[in-house]
Amino acid sequence: MSDKIHVISNVAAALEREPSVNLHQFPVTIEFNDGVLTLEGEVERITAKKKALEVSAAVPGVSGIVDRLRLVPATQMEDGAIRDHVCNALLAESMLDSCAIWAIIKKKPEVVREADQGVDGSIDVEVNDGVVILNGAVTSLTEKRLAGVLAWWVPGSRDVVNGIEIAPPEEDNDDEVVDAVRLVLEKDPFVNAAQVKVTCRNYAVTLEGLVKNEIQREMAEADCWFVFRVDRVINLLQVEE
Repeated sequence: MSDKIHVISNVAAALEREPSVNLHQFPVTIEFNDGVLTLEGEVERITAKKKALEVSAAVPGVSGIVDRLRLVPATQMEDGAIRDHVCNALLAESMLDSCAIWAIIKKKPEVVREADQGVDGSIDVEVNDGVVILNGAVTSLTEKRLAGVLAWWVPGSRDVVNGIEIAPPEEDNDDEVVDAVRLVLEKDPFVNAAQVKVTCRNYAVTLEGLVKNEIQREMAEADCWFVFRVDRVINLLQVEE
């Protein structure tokens, strides 16, 4: 068996073993060339996407991954509708009040909220085939992360590419991740953030505490995965009896 076939076989086996990934209902195309693995297909939820990338990256011989996994949208939307929803969510977020918002339509920017003397930062929103692409610059990592989560929360979003820069540059660390995750959980109306303890080590987030049901447990984990640069989520939340 060639090295290429061997790696593809091992990746497929790893995906089969991962409980979050359902290859029978949502098949994934696997390609491997020169150490780079490409995963392409649709997955049911963000946890499946992130876990698929995590277990695939751990397979010996894989030195890089091209991520072409997309979520099955909770609601079917045209790109224009997704873009409008993302822009409206950014406009409604008080933490982003100081940011100008631009919609990128057919590669041309259209103003959503103009830059003026009081505006500090700018976010560009583009959508291609359900994939939300965020660019521009903001003043903090928390703002960047929050903008990304708001884009993920739009029901038609299939993926989010968060290319927003931080100006001036800000050093990232586990505490920054914890702050962002806590903020997101507090903003999620379906999660009781007061009952969830969040810790982070080397960009691996751990959730502990009590939730009312399994749906809340899954939603809290999904919120963590939506946060930029979270590499792993250890979900130790318990469902109240």
